[in-house]
Amino acid sequence: MPLTLEIVTPEARVYSDTVETVVVPTVQGELGILPGHIPLLTQVEHGELRVTKGGQTSLLAVGGGFMQVEGDLVSVLAEHAIREEQIDESAAEKAVERAQEALKNRGQLDATEVERLEGLVRFSVAQLGVKRRRR
Repeated sequence: MPLTLEIVTPEARVYSDTVETVVVPTVQGELGILPGHIPLLTQVEHGELRVTKGGQTSLLAVGGGFMQVEGDLVSVLAEHAIREEQIDESAAEKAVERAQEALKNRGQLDATEVERLEGLVRFSVAQLGVKRRRR
């Protein structure tokens, strides 16, 4: 009995398919989900999400949000998510540099902007980790 995985961001449905397993980065650490998992609601952390289907593993970078497991439906509502093949390594590197530069003047920024920039750095670093993993 396979799992149905849905990954949705405010902008788009990033992933929707039946899968064998999914491993999600959470605030408590990585969490593996198999068919028949108990119901669960947890907070998703920035990092690498791994999906196994047909013996093949696909990688996605996710950033923040929540995951709900109910029956064999796994729903990830993420602030950001991108498939490995869509990651632009150069753009992610530049985003990290720009955000880190802006954070050097942290005292001139309000708390919301600091949080946004820190989240951008974490998500960009997660993208780089996913993209560079298979080298």
